[in-house]
Amino acid sequence: MTDLFTLDAEVRTDLGKGASRRLRHASKVPAILYGEGQEPVSLTLAHKNVFRAQQEEAFYSHVLTINVDGKPVECLLKDMQRHPFKQLVMHLDFLRIDATHAVQVNAPIHFLNEDAAEKLGGTIAHLMNEIAITCLPADIPEFIEIDVANLAVGETIHLSNVTFPTGVTSDELAKGESHDQAVVTVNAPKVPNADSEAAEDAAK
Repeated sequence: MTDLFTLDAEVRTDLGKGASRRLRHASKVPAILYGEGQEPVSLTLAHKNVFRAQQEEAFYSHVLTINVDGKPVECLLKDMQRHPFKQLVMHLDFLRIDATHAVQVNAPIHFLNEDAAEKLGGTIAHLMNEIAITCLPADIPEFIEIDVANLAVGETIHLSNVTFPTGVTSDELAKGESHDQAVVTVNAPKVPNADSEAAEDAAK
């Protein structure tokens, strides 16, 4: 797993759409590295390594190491452009980080015990699949777990009900109580009305 989060890159000076097309034809991915008050640097990475890494959920929130011409730089993935129908990564944006500076990332949610909640007769509805958080780079969680085992029909878990890891805060909750968004709820099962039942009987 560690190898997936360490990528080798070369600085590129040949810029523009034409240059990017040539890189992609050569199975390489154009990228840019910016942040921490330094000048942006245009990079080139091997597509096979990027494609393998981006298949891992943690790649999108994990601290990455980009070896820029052999010099390691810690960063986060901030944006990825994919081809609309081919299995190709088109472009990457990396943000430099400092271990002493808090960063904002989106942490994926893992919902636990959904089967137990649905046995109560309801249907689980995910209102969020990730949560915007702020923390130091060392505290970035790979994911946030939310247990829905005891969630009854009609009940909802909000951001304020989520247990965040130490050192991690919700960006929305930091804006005030009015931003206490719903994360997951259990909807009551649909009950067919008389008209729909009559239509089904007539169709038999």
